[in-house]
Amino acid sequence: MHLGNSEDPNAPMYYKGFYHMFYQHNNLAPRFSEIMIWGHSVSQDMVNWIQLEPAFVPTESYDRHSCWSGSATILPDGKPVILYTGLEEHEELDRRQVTVLAEPKDVSDPLLREWVKPKNNPVMLPPHDVPHDCFRDPTTGWQGQDGIWRVLVGAKQIHTERGMAVLYRSNDFVEWTKYPTPLLATQDTGMWECPDFFPVSLTSKEGVENSVNNASVKHVLKSSFGGHDCYVIGTYSSENEDFAADSEFTNTVADLRYDHGTFYASKAFFDSVKNRRINFGWVIDTDSAEDDIAKGWSGLLSLPREMWLDTSGKRLIQWPIEEINYLRTNQVSLDDKHLSGCSKHEISGITAAQADVEVTFDLPVLEGNPEVLDSDHVDDAVLFDRDSSVGCVYGPFGLLALASDDLREQTAIFFKIILRGNGYSVVMGSDEKKSSLRDNTRKSAHGTVLDIDPLHEKISLRCLIDHSIIESYGAGGRNVITSRVYPKLATGEAAKLYLFNDGTRGVIISSLEAWSMRNAEVNLNAL
Repeated sequence: MHLGNSEDPNAPMYYKGFYHMFYQHNNLAPRFSEIMIWGHSVSQDMVNWIQLEPAFVPTESYDRHSCWSGSATILPDGKPVILYTGLEEHEELDRRQVTVLAEPKDVSDPLLREWVKPKNNPVMLPPHDVPHDCFRDPTTGWQGQDGIWRVLVGAKQIHTERGMAVLYRSNDFVEWTKYPTPLLATQDTGMWECPDFFPVSLTSKEGVENSVNNASVKHVLKSSFGGHDCYVIGTYSSENEDFAADSEFTNTVADLRYDHGTFYASKAFFDSVKNRRINFGWVIDTDSAEDDIAKGWSGLLSLPREMWLDTSGKRLIQWPIEEINYLRTNQVSLDDKHLSGCSKHEISGITAAQADVEVTFDLPVLEGNPEVLDSDHVDDAVLFDRDSSVGCVYGPFGLLALASDDLREQTAIFFKIILRGNGYSVVMGSDEKKSSLRDNTRKSAHGTVLDIDPLHEKISLRCLIDHSIIESYGAGGRNVITSRVYPKLATGEAAKLYLFNDGTRGVIISSLEAWSMRNAEVNLNAL
């Protein structure tokens, strides 16, 4: 189901009947290299993909050493243009990062097979207060009410760890001028990679085009740093280029994150066909270089996720696009099942190695527990540890995915109900400690706290399982965790899927629906 052998997703867009996905690619080896190019695939549903020839390869002095990440913008006349980062061959500065403009050679070609780089390139150079190697990943452009174009470029202030989104403006999308101050900057985050900036509706789940800015929207500024995709929500005025964020980037677990697992360098776009905002992320391989070389590829893209603003206005909701459901087959269901303490129940009748599972848990009774958790003094590693019972009232309970028959291999997507002060919190985690018998893979424990009240809301989970990757959506998409795992035993027909409850108190499975998933057609030969 996932688009493989790719790194940063670049310039997703819809054009003349096709969705386009570009991505960082090394066509000579399975891992990141000295020379990166832009791979290019097209789709009519964002599920089945056809691979085309590369879109950008190093050809000029300003991108001689690589064509790095960037974004697409659809101009008012319908013409798509792309801004990307070139690694320049420079006399004094080693591989200076610059911004390159590219245009389609033939706008009548729906596949956009060929692109040209106009003679006025590069169109942006690193400012004096930004290191020459910390200036990259331009965003999709947007227009203010004055008709002027804006884009952001990720950067870091020289001699500091102050990350920032540098703002550029243009009348024609060709000649660009740096705005005196960044749109947003934060101390102690380091370099801001792959920024994104877009409006979200306050009243609807529908997405809105990038230039929309009125009282019915707020804006999201996302940046990739510290191994995570973090975002803030705020109010943007193009009149004085002011973005008033409702929170700050802290480079801690307090930051709002698109995903609390293995997910980075994402890129979102507005899908004008169905009026929705869709996001793709890079799921990084966590095995060894030797294994990547042996299998011949490394890195893949997440499944496309629709994004909208929660009714609280405090966070984004994410959910797999509806087209993913077309792969479902062979459904099984389960309702009102009591799952007693220290037990498990196999979900049979589907192909567990490639499945879509939606389950809702209910807690019969919530009452106090003598051991109250003071979360301010508990390390995150303890809070998100499946085996820790500190403050735990219920659980852990959830799913054991990609499990072997003897359970020596398993990835647990779990919940714990903990007592915090006068209330309860729901911890969601993905435990990879037993995900593989292989020793040369990084096995992590990912976790987050769901923004729900278990006294008044049931706990829901959707898991998309695809052989070696699990995307888990908690509480209707309020929080997401992606796990990259490498089972050795739990593969193909040998993979099992279980409901489990390691706690002493029983929980109720209010409902469960699970499907086998058909293979998507990914990276077929070029048209």
